[in-house]
Amino acid sequence: MRSILPALTLLCAVCTLPFAARATPLDQARLQALQQAIASNELKQIRSVLLQVDGKVVYEGYFNGADAQTLHDVRSASKGVTALLVGAAIGEGTLPGVQARVYDYFPTFTAQHAVDPRLRATTVQDLLTMNSLWECDDENQFSSGHEERMYVSEKWLDFTLGLPVKGFAPWMQRPEDSPHGRAFAYCTANPFVLGAVLEKASGQPLADYAARVLERPLGITRSQWNRSPEGIGMGGGGTRYRTQDLARFGQLVLDGGRWQGRQLVPKDYIEAMVRAQATTSDGGDYGYQWWGLKLDVQGSPRTVWAMSGNGGN
Repeated sequence: MRSILPALTLLCAVCTLPFAARATPLDQARLQALQQAIASNELKQIRSVLLQVDGKVVYEGYFNGADAQTLHDVRSASKGVTALLVGAAIGEGTLPGVQARVYDYFPTFTAQHAVDPRLRATTVQDLLTMNSLWECDDENQFSSGHEERMYVSEKWLDFTLGLPVKGFAPWMQRPEDSPHGRAFAYCTANPFVLGAVLEKASGQPLADYAARVLERPLGITRSQWNRSPEGIGMGGGGTRYRTQDLARFGQLVLDGGRWQGRQLVPKDYIEAMVRAQATTSDGGDYGYQWWGLKLDVQGSPRTVWAMSGNGGN
């Protein structure tokens, strides 16, 4: 299968798009037009563009003070990396599967707090698909679990685990009436708790676990992970990577979780990750922390799966 992988920092962190096997020469005129648009600031704040075909870099450009060694803050594209880490954890047996119950990993919290049985049933898959029953919606400034409220709290994990159960007003779509049986609500607390689950399950800080199961095997030697005030790795945003390393994540997904003969993430997990699991508020597809973007490609509608973050990441 012929594949083409663009990675545009501050435009699109990592996209995966399969093409039919055929020789397609690069359109140099389009590349030149892209460079001119960046130089003229028609496309604003672009820091890098990398184009990869069949695993080989065919174009790489850096702009606005960036170079190949620049660590870019990829914002919420970090969520897609966290999803890959969950898959790697399942593959090596650190997690039993996507149906693992989240609260089971935090017995100290459940011993000290009464947790609604509906929340006690929350699974890893619920967090991956932005389908938890926590009253948490980053697109609603009044939401109890809005990320800005979490950020100013002292203990992000307790803040999230203690959120109230989401209610559904008569005009709101309930999960059972929603596409895929899930009521999507974009909530950064979900992948943050996924990172906390990974730390509990692995016994390692999230950054160390990421380095062991994904980054080092992929040849990624530099990255930066944020931590919450209580020291938990932030799986929901702010991770920093070089552009070439973002492309490695994309190639890993294109190859079904396999890298240089080694299965880093189970193939069936990758397939589920880039399959519509929920429908976003604007009608798009959402998998496991990856977005199914609807694009027109060479005159044909296609779904392009991507990690995506604020600011164009």
